[in-house]
Amino acid sequence: MSDDVDRALRLATIFRGLQPDDRQRLAAVARVQTFRRGEAIFSEGETPQTICIVVAGRVKVSKMTRAGKDVILEIFGAGDPIGAVAAYEGHPYPASAFALEDTTTLQVPRQAFFALLELHPTLVRGVLMGLTHRLVELTNRVADLTGGRVEPRVARLFLKLADEQGRPERGGIFIPVVLSRQELADMTGTTIETCIRIMSRWGKQSIVLTEKDGFVVVDKDALDALGLT
Repeated sequence: MSDDVDRALRLATIFRGLQPDDRQRLAAVARVQTFRRGEAIFSEGETPQTICIVVAGRVKVSKMTRAGKDVILEIFGAGDPIGAVAAYEGHPYPASAFALEDTTTLQVPRQAFFALLELHPTLVRGVLMGLTHRLVELTNRVADLTGGRVEPRVARLFLKLADEQGRPERGGIFIPVVLSRQELADMTGTTIETCIRIMSRWGKQSIVLTEKDGFVVVDKDALDALGLT
């Protein structure tokens, strides 16, 4: 088992509960694959061949609307599976995934994965445990980003990004993710006009600053308070 593959398996939410023997079995068929910034990891309509986990870097999953607009559905970081439902069911990907920066992924071939599940019940239990934890995480995210008033939803989005992607820098928490006002609006279920007003006000109040290469959360306490309203 290579160190890179072992680290990736330990990091991934859905594989975190595996026993050492089962982790070794998966590691024997898995591989690590890297993608350059902007490179497609998979495209909408493709048939999944692997179970894909982000090891390092950031990935956006987006979908092209009939009007030709690219809408970001989610941003994933280290430990997150991407396209998991389509991969499990063998259905075409409903959206596309692109590396937001140089990104490393763990790729587990579907056929080998399901063959191992049929042979090893302990592996099934470990994966089910991981999927349960993942479902709880996703349920919490949906509740955070879709319920209540608009400004708290935007605040919770930035708190999530700061927690998952941020690093101490520039007098606050720097989030190295470039998102347009329209993309922020799409991700929080509001209009671009409302999003512009919120971000403008936050900039003047030094809560969240917009920079060319991302955002800086300057006053996290204020953002926490807004997220609770």
